[in-house]
Amino acid sequence: MSSMGWWWLANGGLLLVSYLLGSIPFGYLAGRTLKRIDIRECGSGSTGATNVLRTLGKGPGLAVLLADVLKGVGVIALVRWVDSPDGGFSSLLPSSANLQWLPWLVIFSGLAAILGHSKSVWINFTGGKSVSTGLGILLTMSWPVGLGTLAIFSIVLALTRIVSLGSICGAIAVTVLMVLMNQPLPYILFALAGGLYVIWRHRANIQRLLAGTEPRLGQEPSLEAMPD
Repeated sequence: MSSMGWWWLANGGLLLVSYLLGSIPFGYLAGRTLKRIDIRECGSGSTGATNVLRTLGKGPGLAVLLADVLKGVGVIALVRWVDSPDGGFSSLLPSSANLQWLPWLVIFSGLAAILGHSKSVWINFTGGKSVSTGLGILLTMSWPVGLGTLAIFSIVLALTRIVSLGSICGAIAVTVLMVLMNQPLPYILFALAGGLYVIWRHRANIQRLLAGTEPRLGQEPSLEAMPD
């Protein structure tokens, strides 16, 4: 097999690793470990940090939030190290080719991690809404965009106390921020695809927002399903 063939094979394996890392269901594990419950049978049924917060409390919720963010950080950091001119696959292609392909490998690995978080192979392809993991990816990919997205989410949440609305606004804003900050085309496409996927994962929340029945932070999780 040619060096190019080995390079494609190796990066295909890297995408699989990215998916598997994104699939680690920290929220599910927290429920099993702390209360011997299946978090998917509580509250919104999501394994994300918001449902953990409402079901298990602030400490576990914050821990799961951090762990899910770090999944995204870890995936992008791994890809950048492996495919950098000094990384593990550097001998397979010239350094210029590695640099040319790196932004595309970053976004495909990021999308694999986001898919893994929401469709985890370890828990029958269920999961969360991918917001926290997506934030970790953004912070590693382009920290100004990541912080800007986080700021918009935080402002909307502070004004409305509706997590889903903050998540949706952040998902919309991320593509705009990528363009305004002159990020590479692959990153802009990632923001568009990832943002649309997050919005699609919130489609039930959007229906409740339009109906005026979406719950706010502080309400009991049994009242309505909550976003993550």
